[in-house]
Parts: sequence; C-alpha cells; structure tokens
Amino acid sequence: MTKQLRDTIFTCSACDAQYPKWEGRCRGCGKWGTVSELRITNYELRKDATEKAPPAELIEFKAIDATRFPRIETGIGEFDRVLGGGIVPGSLVLIGGAPGIGKSTLLLQALAKIKPPILYFSGEESASQIKSRAERLSLGSLPIQFAQETNIERVAATIDKVAPTLTIIDSIQTLKSEEVGSPAGSINQISVSCAKLMEAAKRGNHSIFIIGHITKSGVVAGPKTLEHLVDTVLYLEGDKNHFYRLLRSVKNRFGTTDEVGVFEMTDTGMDEVKNPSLAFMADFDASAPGTVTTVVMEGTRPFLVEIQALTSKTFFGYPKRATSGFKKSRLELLIAILSKRLGLRLGEQDVYLNVAGGLKIGEPAADLAAVCAIISSFHDKPLPPKTCVFGEVGLGGEVRPVAFMEKRVREAEQLGFEQILCSAVKNLASSSKIKITPVKMLSELRF
Repeated sequence: MTKQLRDTIFTCSACDAQYPKWEGRCRGCGKWGTVSELRITNYELRKDATEKAPPAELIEFKAIDATRFPRIETGIGEFDRVLGGGIVPGSLVLIGGAPGIGKSTLLLQALAKIKPPILYFSGEESASQIKSRAERLSLGSLPIQFAQETNIERVAATIDKVAPTLTIIDSIQTLKSEEVGSPAGSINQISVSCAKLMEAAKRGNHSIFIIGHITKSGVVAGPKTLEHLVDTVLYLEGDKNHFYRLLRSVKNRFGTTDEVGVFEMTDTGMDEVKNPSLAFMADFDASAPGTVTTVVMEGTRPFLVEIQALTSKTFFGYPKRATSGFKKSRLELLIAILSKRLGLRLGEQDVYLNVAGGLKIGEPAADLAAVCAIISSFHDKPLPPKTCVFGEVGLGGEVRPVAFMEKRVREAEQLGFEQILCSAVKNLASSSKIKITPVKMLSELRF
C-alpha cells in the first residue's frame, strides 16, 4: 500500500508567486485576482522490492566514438565559427538580443544553404511578413514550412512528424502549454515550453533554434533555468545606431565560448566582417590630439579600435564625465589616477571618452590607451604616428601586463603600426618591423 499525501498552495498565474493561503492581490507583481488554488499530490515510495523502478541502461565510454561529430554548415563563416564549426544535429540553441538587432535576419540568412525540410514557428509575425523580409534580403525562395502556432504541444508534435533538419522558434516567450494555467511568457510557461522542445530535439535528433527576448539589463528574459536547459546560448549585441553587430557565445556544449562573430548590418542583411580591425580602423586620423589606437580581445580575436578623448574647461561647478563604449566608473578611476600621480588638473575639465565604431570595451587592457588619449587631448599634442597602446593601469600609476600580448603585437604589426607602448614583459618576441617601448609608470609617458 502507498500513502497518499495531499497539500494545497495558492499560486499567482502572472508571476508564479506562492502563498499558504488565498490572497486577493499578489504581493509579488501587485495584480488583483490572479491568485488561485493549486493542489499538489505526493506519493511515498513503495517499499516492495518488486515495485522498484528498473535500472538505467549503461554505456561503456570506451565504446563511444567521440571523434565523429557531424555538423550542419550554414555557409556563414562567422556564424558557424561561433557555434563551434556548425550546427550540431539534436542541439537546442538559444539566441537573444535587443529588439531589431537582427536575430531573425541572421537566422533567415543561415537557412538559405541548409537542406530542407525546415520548420519556422512564429507567434509574433505572419507568413507574409517573413516572406517579405526574405525577399528584401534577396534570399530567393527559402525551403521553409511556416506555421503561426503558439501551442507547444502542437509544435512538438509537428517536429516529430516532419523530422526537419532545422526548426526556428520565434519566440520562446509566445509559446504556451495547456498543462500550465499561467499566461504565455510567464516563468512556468517558458520553463515547460523549453523542456518540451529539448525532449523533441533529443528524441528525434532535430536541431532547434529558439529566439528569446532580453531584459533591460541585457540578459534573456525568463528563468535562469532556460539557459541551463539549452545546449548553446548566443547573444547578438550592438547598437542599432551603428552598423556592426557582435555574436557571442556564453554557453556552448559543443565548442568553445571564446569565439566572437562580427557582422555589418546592411540593406541586404548581415554581412560578415572577416577583418574586424580594418573595419573599426576605417578613416582613422592619427594626427588628431586625443586619438589613440589600442588592441582589445573579443574572445580569442584581437581587434584594433580607436579611442577618442576630449577635455574642455568646465563652466559649471561639477565637471562632467561622459563615455560611449567605455565604463564610466573606469574612466573616473583613471582620471583620479592622472590627477594624483601626474598632477593633471582634470578637476577643472569636462572629460569625454568615445570608442569609435560602437564597440563596447570591458577589459582593462584599454586603460593605458584611454590615459594617453586624455593626456593628449589635455596638452593638445597627438601621439607619434603609427603608435599602438595597450596595458592595464594600477592605482599607483604603474602599468601592468595583460593577457595575449603576442597576439596583440602581431595584429598591430599586420596593420602597419611601427611602435607599441605597453608594459614591460620579459620573453616577449619582438619583431624587426615594430618597436616595442616598455612603460612601467605613467610618469614615463612622453609625447
């Protein structure tokens, strides 16, 4: 005999908050009339040995051939490289990004060279809208079978029946399961829908791409479980006012998370940028004061970018500090170091710092370049021509080494730079074509 225990809780259909008793208004989301009763049934395990669950099937690791790993190539080199070499059959991939950043456009372009059948489920756009976008991108007649469906059970049943090469879900926030009473987009609905898609992907070895919305903080909307359930998580980043987009992998069970794909948004879709340094250094004028070139790492790829600084006398009681593509808190720290260690009177100056091309820099290797740009603008003197600068700046005014020094030097050399200002590092292979000038302290800077 089994003992059956029943318990009752009350949950909010809007935010899934739980309460021990009924309440008219949810304290979690503030909505009225959304709290309802939910009955939970628990069963004690049967102690009879004959009723135990059967053991799991075991596989010897030595019998598994891990070298054979087939992938589906889309023909877009930057996209395939971020995925680890292509799409893995049976994988569930989540791609997030701001509205209008180009998620659907990039996936449509990736479908052009994939063998049919291909399924496209959309709860946000109609078939005519998808068709018009494909025609605008000059993709011709894509081998897509479209359905404007939001029921996850019907979506999973269609995937099992058609057995597609690839399935696109646009978007996960519009799917809804009949097993859950909460509205579409809620935490429970997203979790259940993603779990059912994962079962469909693994059951039939079908590849599925999920498009997800992001919050104001820049993360995928919904529970964190969503990112744990999927095999790969991609983020498409960039500013809608700039042309360039960065595709990053923050989780990848079938490859590295260090790769970054660079694209340029054009009238005909997303074009690959195979040499990002040339793109970000276009129309570079090294003779302007406050303009400095640095090398930043995006994953394992070195990018040469231009950092611009402008200082001007403030006309208010509190000087202004403004940045674009650079952390404001880091800029304020560097200004304090310059004021303390070099005696620059920046407390009377408004300081503006900009990273050209819309790229966002998060690593400390750009500290020395930002410092040189501020000093150059303050004294109205440009750096020597064909000079590249990188290094981390400490609170004592010392310049510290950064990772991937040789890659940065090699990238600067390939683009014709003749001098590098960086920290003093032993065993750094110097080239005869480029001069490396070590800098230990900020007080050694002369230009």
